[in-house]
Amino acid sequence: MARMHSRDKGKAGSKKPLKQKPTWVSFKQKEMEMLVVKLAKQGMASSQIGLHLRDAYGVPSVKAITGKKVNSILKEKKIAKKLPEDFISLIEKAIAIRKHISTSKRDQTAKRGLTLTESKIKRLMKYYKRTGVLDADWYYDAKRAELLLE
Repeated sequence: MARMHSRDKGKAGSKKPLKQKPTWVSFKQKEMEMLVVKLAKQGMASSQIGLHLRDAYGVPSVKAITGKKVNSILKEKKIAKKLPEDFISLIEKAIAIRKHISTSKRDQTAKRGLTLTESKIKRLMKYYKRTGVLDADWYYDAKRAELLLE
C-alpha cells in the first residue's frame, strides 16, 4: 500500500519486541508503573516515556511487564493529557509551518505541507470524535490552535 501523501511504497519501521517479559528486565509491575508515573510528572509524553525506558533502563516493552500500555497506566493514575499525543504533535507541526509561512510568503512547498498537515488533523479529528476521545462539538481552528496547546 502506498503512503498517504506520496507515491512511495515502503515497509521500513521498527519491529515490536517479544510479547513475554524478557529475562534481563528485573522490574516488577508496581515498580514499572511508578517509574512511568514519575516520568510523566516530569513532563514527558507517553512515546518519550517508552523511549526513555528503552534507552536508559533497558525495558523493551512496558506492556510485556505490566500488561498495560503507557497510556492506560497514565489514564488510571489520572495523569493523561486531554488531547491524544499524535493529535498534539500534528497541531504543533501546523503551528510551526504557519510561523514559517508568515516570514516566507513565497514558499510554495511549505504551503502544500501546511495543507497536507491540516488535512491529517481534520481526518484524525473526525476519527477521535467518532470514537469519543474528543467532544462532538470540538473543532480545529488555526487561529486558536496556539492557545489550545498552552
